[in-house]
This record gives sequence, structure tokens and C-alpha cells, in this order.
Amino acid sequence: MDLTSIAILITVLILAAGIIGLGIGAVLAWRAGSPEQERVNRFVELPESRAASRDGSVSALTRLRRQFNNVFAGLPSDEMQRKLIAADWSITVSEYWLIRIGATLLALVGGVLFVGSVLPAAGLALLVYLAPGVLLFRSIQARQRLFQSQLIDALTLIRGAVAAGYSFQQALGVVIQEMSPPTSDEFRRVRREVELGMPLSGALEKMADRMESDDFNLVVTVVLTNLQLGGNLTTILNVVMETVRARISLFSEIRALTAYANFASYLLTLLPFVTVVILAVMSPVYWRQLFAPGATRFVLIYAICSLVVGNVLLRQIGRVKV
Repeated sequence: MDLTSIAILITVLILAAGIIGLGIGAVLAWRAGSPEQERVNRFVELPESRAASRDGSVSALTRLRRQFNNVFAGLPSDEMQRKLIAADWSITVSEYWLIRIGATLLALVGGVLFVGSVLPAAGLALLVYLAPGVLLFRSIQARQRLFQSQLIDALTLIRGAVAAGYSFQQALGVVIQEMSPPTSDEFRRVRREVELGMPLSGALEKMADRMESDDFNLVVTVVLTNLQLGGNLTTILNVVMETVRARISLFSEIRALTAYANFASYLLTLLPFVTVVILAVMSPVYWRQLFAPGATRFVLIYAICSLVVGNVLLRQIGRVKV
């Protein structure tokens, strides 16, 4: 590794340490005049902290996490907190950014030390930085799809409990006992928020925001309207269930009709890369011509851009909004 790379690495580390130090100082200064935040931290703890307080034992890791989150309590955003809860990740926003930024810095330093060049190390650090965001997005999508598949069963339980004489909040307890995650976890969170003083409307609307389900938004709107104006909740739930079933059937039919376009987008995007791999194995000389200096490099860049644009257009063609 040359002196230029070492100098750049040292500069990056100094800048990172300075930014972290300024952030800690700003947060500590902000927290010095915020007694409300102290009360929030006293009542809102990590899951491991609550379990440890019941057992009477607190591990060193739990104490460290608690102190870390107390220091950086002013940094978390409501949007990121909503995403972490929607993905069912048992970490706070501060811990998420610590893991993300720490892994990025480690990848940058490790890349420079092992490869000896800044550019590949920067590429590796970029991939490491983007990976948690991609994993979080995929976790949210998987959990939302599973919730959507369980929605009809949950509505059936709520309707049956209400028809048997239960109130709506008591019917939520039936769903919590009988359903599997994520539906049971989400309704348990709604019940806990209501017990802590949040209105039922606010708790249900927060759950609808986390699940991002149009069907559940319809359910929340109908239930809140019924609780405010009165009426036969069982009859209304029957109508809502029929509507949700019809929507699910319609979307299933649309997915079946657009499956060919989605499959074609994946196939046509992956086919050139498969062809390049085959050519690299069968005729390495022919394959290397793509990377030769001159016009061939512009042809390669144009081909990659065309693949991306074609994939986006095919996916847009197969996307039907109802």
C-alpha cells in the first residue's frame, strides 16, 4: 500500500472520528435541557431490559445498550423507528445506524488494507452501507405480505368474537391468542399502546402505516367510523370481509395475467449476463474485446443502460393499479 492510500485512509478515519465526536457533543448538549426525554427513556426500554428487570438481573450488554440509547436518544427519527418495527427488528434506530456506519468504516479500512487501493475499498464500503437498507426493505415486504395473507382469518376471528358479545378491544385479545405472527404481534402492540394511554384510533392508524395495506386501511376506517357513530359492527365486518375477499381475488387474477411480463423482464435482463459468462468460459479472447479501449467500452455502457431501462419499462407495463 502506497503513501497516498495511507494518507487518504488516515484522513477518512480522522473525519469520521470528528463527526462522531461532534454528534455526541450535540446530543449531550441537547439532552441537558430535556427532562421530558428522561421520562420517556425511563418508561420505554429495550425488550431485553424489560425481561432483565423482571428477572432481577441485567447483563453487561444490556446495560451498554441502555446507556448507548440514552446518549443518542435525540437522533432517532419516527420514520426509521416505524420501519424497524414493521420489519420486527429488535434494535433501536441508534443501534441500526451504529451497525450500518460501523460496518461501512470497517469495510473501507479492510478494503484499503487488503486490496491496497482506495477505489475498490470505496466500492466495497458502498455495498456494505447499502446492504442493511436492502435487508430492511426486504424484511418489511416479507412481513407485510404475510400479514396480508392472514388478514381474512383475523377478520373472521374479530367478527366471531364481536358476534359473541365481545367488545372490539376484547376481540383483539382473541386475535392475539389465536393468530400467529406478524398479525398477533401487531395487534399485541396495538393493545399495549392503548393500555399506555394512546387512543385506539391512533394505535390502529399507526399499525396501518406499518403494514401499508389498503385492505387493512379500509378495515380501520370502517371500524373507527362504527365506534364513533355506532351501528351493527358484525354486519359491517361481514361487508368488509366480502370486499377484502373480492380485492384479493382481483389482485390474484391481475398477478396471474401479468406474470408473463414480470418473468420476461427477469429473463431478458439476466440473459446477457449469462451469455457473457458462457463466452468468458468458451472464448476468453472474444470476451475480453468488450473491455478493450475504444468504442467497445461505450457499447458496453450503452448495453448496460439499455438493460436497466428495459427492465424498468417491462416492470411498469406489468404493474396494474386498482
